[in-house]
Amino acid sequence: MLIDRFGRAIEYLRLSVTDRCDLRCSYCLPKGFKGFEEPANWLTFDEIERVVAVFARLGTRRVRLTGGEPLLRRNLPELAARLSALPGLDDLSLTTNGTQLQRHALALRQAGVRRINLSLDSLRGDCVEQITGSDSLPRVLEGLMAAKAAGFAPIKINMVAMRGVNEQDIEAMVAFCIEHGFILRLIETMPMGDTGRAAHYLDLQPVLRRLCGQFGLVAQTCTLGGGPARYWGSADGRFSLGVITPISQHFCATCNRVRLSVDGTLYMCLGQEEKMELRPLLRAGIDDAGLEEAIRLAIELKPERHEFLEQPQKLVRFMSMTGG
Repeated sequence: MLIDRFGRAIEYLRLSVTDRCDLRCSYCLPKGFKGFEEPANWLTFDEIERVVAVFARLGTRRVRLTGGEPLLRRNLPELAARLSALPGLDDLSLTTNGTQLQRHALALRQAGVRRINLSLDSLRGDCVEQITGSDSLPRVLEGLMAAKAAGFAPIKINMVAMRGVNEQDIEAMVAFCIEHGFILRLIETMPMGDTGRAAHYLDLQPVLRRLCGQFGLVAQTCTLGGGPARYWGSADGRFSLGVITPISQHFCATCNRVRLSVDGTLYMCLGQEEKMELRPLLRAGIDDAGLEEAIRLAIELKPERHEFLEQPQKLVRFMSMTGG
């Protein structure tokens, strides 16, 4: 296993296959942003497979395909099939904004992706357009239902909750998820780049207390995945609510993940700058033993925690540059 300096087992890799997106969510990418990575610097499918295979040999059991919007990467189901066949990899999942999902849901399922997280911040079209810069809600809902029909389970809805923007939509989203058997996850905004710092931060602790009272939710001991969410569920088992609270109640002590960006940069923490660039090593012909050692050295750089509260101006990179 990969164990960092603080005794945390790193068994989860979030793998960005592109930094591009067809939406411009206000907390992620600024309008008009054009500073995307050149395709020549993207890791190829062969390079990605090789890196993930080494991680799997080192004990990483979970891989999540992310972006940007991962379904903008051409032939993504082919990559998913290659990764799902790797020995030691138990869980291959995907995070998507859903705009391309209707066309790809069945192929992804057949390729070995088992779970999908879909980003959806409101069920009101005008609110979605305000947040994403696009009238995308109909396409997202079509993609969501295509994923359900393809047999993905569980399907999690990621809702970034923002004060004065969509906080009034939370109860409606709960009802929607109960109706369709989805898991809802509420996420606090993070001060990453100018977009993240300008987002309308909403403390989820009072929101959680309100929802527990309204829907009779009780704390669950299961994790429902390898991520940082804490879960509450209804007594009849029909609904689960997760909360991800990097600001009001951070989860750094149990962090089990690192992120690999599309250009091969391995980031140790979403809220810090420690990193290792793997692409130059791969293209210089490093062997698997050397790659394994490089990954072990990178894990040694993983910091104890982020400093979002102490130094909110620290990070200048946007979320899409790191990988979701």
